[in-house]
Amino acid sequence: MTSTQQFANKTVLISGASVAGPALAFWLKKYGFTVTVVEQAPALREGGYKVDIRGVAMEVVERMGLTDEIRKASTDMRGGAWVDATGKAIATLGPDLIGMRSPGDDEVLRGDLARILFDAGKSGVDYRFGDAITELIEHADGVEVHFRHAAPQVFDLVIGADGMHSTVRRSVFGAEEQFARHTGMAACVISVPNYLDLDHWELIHAAPGKVVQVYSTQRSAAKAQFIFPAPEQLPDRRDTAAQQRLVAEAFAGGGWETSTLLDAMPESPDFYFDTVSQIHLERWSSGRVALVGDAAYCPSPLSGQGTSMALVGAYVLAGELRAAAGDHRVAFAAYQERMREYVDENLILGWNNATQMVAADARALRMQMTMMRMLRWMPWKGMALRPIMKPIEKAANAIRLERY
Repeated sequence: MTSTQQFANKTVLISGASVAGPALAFWLKKYGFTVTVVEQAPALREGGYKVDIRGVAMEVVERMGLTDEIRKASTDMRGGAWVDATGKAIATLGPDLIGMRSPGDDEVLRGDLARILFDAGKSGVDYRFGDAITELIEHADGVEVHFRHAAPQVFDLVIGADGMHSTVRRSVFGAEEQFARHTGMAACVISVPNYLDLDHWELIHAAPGKVVQVYSTQRSAAKAQFIFPAPEQLPDRRDTAAQQRLVAEAFAGGGWETSTLLDAMPESPDFYFDTVSQIHLERWSSGRVALVGDAAYCPSPLSGQGTSMALVGAYVLAGELRAAAGDHRVAFAAYQERMREYVDENLILGWNNATQMVAADARALRMQMTMMRMLRWMPWKGMALRPIMKPIEKAANAIRLERY
């Protein structure tokens, strides 16, 4: 099938320009669809935390012709250390072990990945920044879309690639509460001065029920991540000041470098806060609307799998639309069938990763730290970590990619 192929549905609106959205736009434009992407942010979101690209997701990157770009943007982390309250290293691990990555996997900053995907596929795609969908009205022959700023427009298909708090999902499938599964934890990521002089290195300090992590992929800047139990009553998602107070209160008197890192929080240009949650839907499409990435199957921000799932989901969804010549009924059903096992495997892994990352109490923390101390003396530590790596590798490769 060539780009001149006649499609049953030609025009596609994608909501969201982070990872899944630009990746989907890349493939749909390549296959001959007319693509519009709407993003509420005024421009691409730069920076952000580091994200993994694992298993078959790297195969998707290769098929996009972007392997060299990804390798150039790699964080090139040298490793990291778990430290105690005095800053003394408890265990030091290399980059693959501390990131739990297999050979061939890679790690980049989320903003760098978004830029690479955008640049690779922006030609011929209508990107509309600073706008958002306000209403979707489906008709027999298309979806009438109302925007915050632009005039209403009808598209053949609409795809929600707008993250865990998806507006498209809420508009078509219902309130987020129906689909969110909470681990009971919350996470915050901020930019901080690299006063610890970290050079492609990360430090992790754990306390009962909490973890502080700080890393730098370049000597001039660093990121700090705080993981802690989420309170029953959370601040409004738009109330940054209240979220920052919550994080500061949760880590007050936390020891190590915690207070210094928290002091930098008000000045962080890319403050991020959210619950550590998953999204579970029985179906990812309804009529002419479908979901991809975190909007459909968020495995949690701490899973290490969300970016890979977004890349793979975008590839499969676009490919099935091409294979079905734009017939959304056939394509959406095939997308669901091909992705289901892969998604289920990664949701299970994501839940386990998120819930096991933080030691719940002092006893669990002592056991965790004892294991970390032992690792440095284990010449066979790669073998000792094999039971941890095996399910990650299985989930990362739990789908065979078709060649569309």
